[in-house]
Amino acid sequence: MKIRDFKSFKRAKRKITVLTCYDHETARIHNEAGVDVLLVGDTVGMVKLGYDSTIPVTVDDMILFTKAVKRGNTNAFIVADVPFIPKKKHNKAAVKDAKRIISEGGADAVKIEVFCGRSQSGKNALSPKDRVDSIKIIKDLVKSGINVMGHVGLTPQYIKEMGGYKVQGKDIETAQSLLETVKELENIGIFSIVLECIPASLAAEITDGLSIPTIGIGAGRECDGQVLVIDDILGLCSNLKPRFVKQYADVRKIILRAAKNYCADVRRRVFPGKKHSF
Repeated sequence: MKIRDFKSFKRAKRKITVLTCYDHETARIHNEAGVDVLLVGDTVGMVKLGYDSTIPVTVDDMILFTKAVKRGNTNAFIVADVPFIPKKKHNKAAVKDAKRIISEGGADAVKIEVFCGRSQSGKNALSPKDRVDSIKIIKDLVKSGINVMGHVGLTPQYIKEMGGYKVQGKDIETAQSLLETVKELENIGIFSIVLECIPASLAAEITDGLSIPTIGIGAGRECDGQVLVIDDILGLCSNLKPRFVKQYADVRKIILRAAKNYCADVRRRVFPGKKHSF
């Protein structure tokens, strides 16, 4: 898949499939399955590195996993997350980090979260200056020729401000903020945008009003595409099961059974047998 295909797929009403991917072999499998976009998400921090959020993930982490995915990819478009940008970090440094993910990691594009919701206190979690700064980073990247995918709604990098994993855009004020933000991002020149955990009706309104495709996750079926975390659809995550996830397999049970059988065979001196020995 190429960058030009995103808008053409939207015009043709051809749904875009996106799955997270963190390693070489999974990239090969996704390619064989016909997945359009491989998202090297900062979710790697939670599903592979054992963090309780995406915030501790570093640029070096993202480059390492993106390089692994790149080596296994032949057909799909690779998008990598720009990890959490602390408020104290200068815009130029954040832009430099994003460019490293492209040049060193080999991604075709980066994804950047833009928070435009409410804090748990009911007020905007970020000041206007902070919000403009995050959009300024996207502006600078697009201006320099970097493909950028936006991400609004539930933005996990701002989970502390939101007070947990909650649906965004349920009130008029936040819904209006989302509508204005996505239009601003489209005008800046992003090629696509992720809508996470917002009401399906709002996602449909946003999708209809944009010329760029929307990728939904917990945002209803009217989005131009869908994204899920591969570990979720395989049943590998036992502690967190979001409502919007559809589990397509229970690989955790298969791995558990295989590991138990291996341990039993070794302890009973069944493995290795003659056919496994030289």
